[in-house]
Amino acid sequence: MAEQDQSEEKTEEPTAKRIEKAREDGQIARSQELSVAAMMIGVASFMYLFGAGVVTNISNVFRTGFIFDRKDIFSDNLLPAVFGTHGLESMLAILPIFTLALIIAVGAAGLIGGFNFSFKAFAPKASKLNPLSGFKRMFGLQAIVNLAKAIAKFSLVGGVLFLVINNDFNELIGLGSMNIETGLASAGSIIARGAVFVTLALIIVAAIDVPYQVFEHNKKLKMTKKEVKDELKETEGRPEVKQHIRKKQRELAMNAMIDAVADSDVVIVNPEHFAVALSYDPASSGAPVMVAKGVDFLAEKIRDKAKLNGVPIFEAPPLARAIYFTTDVNQSIPEALYYAVAQVIAYIFNLNSLNKGATMSKKPVPEVPDNMNFSMTGTLIASEKEK
Repeated sequence: MAEQDQSEEKTEEPTAKRIEKAREDGQIARSQELSVAAMMIGVASFMYLFGAGVVTNISNVFRTGFIFDRKDIFSDNLLPAVFGTHGLESMLAILPIFTLALIIAVGAAGLIGGFNFSFKAFAPKASKLNPLSGFKRMFGLQAIVNLAKAIAKFSLVGGVLFLVINNDFNELIGLGSMNIETGLASAGSIIARGAVFVTLALIIVAAIDVPYQVFEHNKKLKMTKKEVKDELKETEGRPEVKQHIRKKQRELAMNAMIDAVADSDVVIVNPEHFAVALSYDPASSGAPVMVAKGVDFLAEKIRDKAKLNGVPIFEAPPLARAIYFTTDVNQSIPEALYYAVAQVIAYIFNLNSLNKGATMSKKPVPEVPDNMNFSMTGTLIASEKEK
């Protein structure tokens, strides 16, 4: 059992397919602390630069909201329009803040795992309704980490907030002696300045949370060795299926090669072990091309196909072996064998011309160069003699 448990440990890095499937399920690396820190710092910076103006605009909306014309009060048609105008002005006053917060929140969310939208993330899951899973989330390691982060955030923000209030304490006390507009503008600047320093403390929490979330996400996606093997089988096919496909491919290639023998000009044999079929077009400037080759059983099939289609069979063991070991199917013969093959083709063409009154030529005995004189096993006979 211990060996089985060890083998089931998720020790393998996630594959590209596993990562893509996780993205489709809505599982990507996300740091809530990064989004909160970026949003708060962005809004606080905006308020620090433009907060006085925003507060002034809001105060003007409130001031005009408490001033009513007599005809507006006693008119059922005009009063709703007045409230609607004040509501629109209030929304326009705070619209830049909400717009900036939305842009930063969306942008920060995609900094780690990128932007992704999945309907599966919104689908209900039975595991979320399981009380046991709920207890694990409440008292598990993740809950302890979240508690530690909350305490760290509270301590940092609380400490920075104390320093900010202590630094601006005299100015805060002096707000009571200012007129309403000046006091609100000063209060807005103090709040914005304090918010900037307070939220800057969140960068420390985000700097710790981001690598932790990336690590946890990668850990969740890790796979066992069995899962990697199963995925490989699913992606590339089972070995027995692939073997069957390769077998079919070889059969098709062999059948196509055997069929090409019917259109060849000559088959040179060993006479029993080797057979090569050559095709030559006198009208072209190219060399003869080997269209089929085989040993033993395949050589026999080439000879039978040649006899069935009236293709001449020429017996030349050294030349047959030389062509077999130096040339691939549908390739031209080597230049070193041009003369020997030319003798054979000239003799075959002469045989085909006998019915037109041509004289019978003597059967040639083609010779091959020493560096192409192969034995039955494919070794050079010249090299063996040298040894």
